Amino acid sequence: MRMNSLLQHAFDPEGFRREGHKLVDLLTAYLTDCREAVPMPVLPPSEPDEMDRFWEGEMRKPDFDLQQFYTTLITQSNHIHHPRYMGHQVVPPAPLSALTELLEALLNNGMAIYEMGPAATAIERVVLRWLAQRMSLPASAEGVLTSGGSAGNLTGLLAARQAMCGYDIWEEGNRDSASLALMVSEEAHYSVARAARIMGWGEKGIVKIPVNGNLRADTRTFAQTLQKAREDGLRVIALVGNACTTSTGTYDPLDEMADFAQKEGLWFHVDGAHGGAAAFSEKYRHLVKGIERADSVVIDFHKMMLTPALTTAVLFRNGGHSYETFAQKAEYLLVNGKKQAWYDSAGRTLECTKKMLGVKVFALIKLYGDKIFADYINTTYDLGYTLAGMLKRESGFEPATEPDGNIVCFRYIPQNFRGDINALTAEIRKAIIAEAGFYIVQTRVSGKTYLRVTLMNPFTGVSDLTALLDRIRSSGDALAAEY
Repeated sequence: MRMNSLLQHAFDPEGFRREGHKLVDLLTAYLTDCREAVPMPVLPPSEPDEMDRFWEGEMRKPDFDLQQFYTTLITQSNHIHHPRYMGHQVVPPAPLSALTELLEALLNNGMAIYEMGPAATAIERVVLRWLAQRMSLPASAEGVLTSGGSAGNLTGLLAARQAMCGYDIWEEGNRDSASLALMVSEEAHYSVARAARIMGWGEKGIVKIPVNGNLRADTRTFAQTLQKAREDGLRVIALVGNACTTSTGTYDPLDEMADFAQKEGLWFHVDGAHGGAAAFSEKYRHLVKGIERADSVVIDFHKMMLTPALTTAVLFRNGGHSYETFAQKAEYLLVNGKKQAWYDSAGRTLECTKKMLGVKVFALIKLYGDKIFADYINTTYDLGYTLAGMLKRESGFEPATEPDGNIVCFRYIPQNFRGDINALTAEIRKAIIAEAGFYIVQTRVSGKTYLRVTLMNPFTGVSDLTALLDRIRSSGDALAAEY
C-alpha cells in the first residue's frame, strides 16, 4: 500500500533536519541575548483576551511559516533565561537538558510498562537511587518520577493514607468512623491542602500548625495542636514539613518534626519541591537536616535542579510503600499473586502513560556531575542573602522575614508615607510589570502585601538587583501621593 503523500511529508527526515537546524540557531541567538542581558521585555505586556484573539487569528490564516511561528512564540513568552526574570520558582533549564528533551519527545516511549520504554524505565530507577543516596536515605529507599510537585505531594500522602489508616482504604474508601487528617504549617503550599481534599478529608482534615516569627512551623505548638485535633474527633496520620515554603522560602525545622512524628507514630512527609535540593550544597545542607528521616520526600528537578518542567521525584524511605500507594490489595499483589515488578510503573503513579522523565536528569548528571547542582544552589542562595543585605542598607525597604535561600519578600515604604501600604505595594508591582524591564511577583505574608523575588537565574548579578531596587524606589515615590 502506497503511503499518503501528506504523511510522507510530515515524517520526512530531511525536513526535520532542515527545520531543526534553523530552530537550534534561533534558540542559540536567543540564549546569547539573554546571557548578555540584551534589553527586552522580560514579560511582554499582554492581556489574556487579546492574546486569545491573536492566536485565534493565526489559526484562521491559510498560510503558515514554522520558523516565524517559533519566533513569535519566543517573543511573546516569559523570558526565564533573562537575568532580570525574578518571578516564579521555575528554573532556566540547562540548554543541553532541553536538547535531551527533544530526544525524549521524538522517541515518545510511554512508560506504563517496561516494554513501552525499556531504557527510560531503567534510567528512572538509576536516577531515583542516585537522588535517594544524595538525600542520605537508606538503601531500602525507592520511588517514582511524576509530573509535578502537586502530583508528587498527592502520591506521597496517598501512600501515607494507605500505610497508616489501619485498613484497606483503597478498596473500602473512607469510613465515617475514621475522620483522617494531616498536620501542616499554615504557610504550606496549597497542593498539600488540595491533596487532603482529593482524598475526601475536607477542610477539617487539614490541621494547621501555627508559625513562629520566622514563619517556620512552631514546634512548641505541635503537642497542643495534635491534642486538640484528637479531641475534635480527628485521627491525624501524617505530619508535613516544608523545605521550603512557596511564599517566603522558609524551611521548617525538619529534624524536630521528625522527632515529633516518631514519638506520636505519624507518617512524616517533606515537601521539598523547591528547596530539597539544598542537600547537594555543603554550605546550605543544614537547612534540610532531618530530611533523611522522612517517610516520603518530594523534590522537583524543574525548580532547583536545572531541568525542563515537569519532573518530580517522590522518594519513600521504605521502598515498599512506593508499591502500596495505588495498590488493589494491601500486600500490593497482582492477580497472579506475584509482587508488582519495579519496572512496570503504571501501578505506582498517577499517570498511566508518562514521559521519559529521568532521561534529561541522567544526561545532566553525566555531563556535569553533582557539582552542577551544588554550584547552582550556592550561587542562587548566595544571591538571596546578598539582596537581603542590600535591603538592610537601603532606607525605606522592609523585609517580610530573613530569607533562607533565593526567595526574598520585601516592600518599599516611602519617607513619611501614611497611606495604604498594601495597595501601594500592589501598584508598585503593576508599574514594574507594565515597564517589563523586570519580572517580579507579589505575595501575602501575615495578612500584608509584599513584593516577592525568586532568584532562579545564576547569571543575575548585583547590578541587576541594584537596578531593581532603584526602580521600585522611584515607582513607589511617584505613586505614594495617590495612596
